[in-house]
Amino acid sequence: MKGVVEERAVELGEYILENKETVRAAAKKFGISKSTVHKDVSQRLRKLNPALYSEVKKILDINKSQRHIRGGLATKNKYLQISMAKKTDR
Repeated sequence: MKGVVEERAVELGEYILENKETVRAAAKKFGISKSTVHKDVSQRLRKLNPALYSEVKKILDINKSQRHIRGGLATKNKYLQISMAKKTDR
């Protein structure tokens, strides 16, 4: 059982690195929780493959620095859609 978790951690790291994805996107792709992805790539991967971990960490740091921008854009789009829906209802 332990080997499966270790393999998953490496697969997640490779996926995030190749696709420059977020933890949330990786969780959705693999069908697991964000917490599991985060634990795999931040704790397990560090011990299993330090080189891969450092590359993945760079991507996750970039994602973290852009998080507030993505959140603001998502909120803006949400209220734009609500506004457009109200206009079409009239």
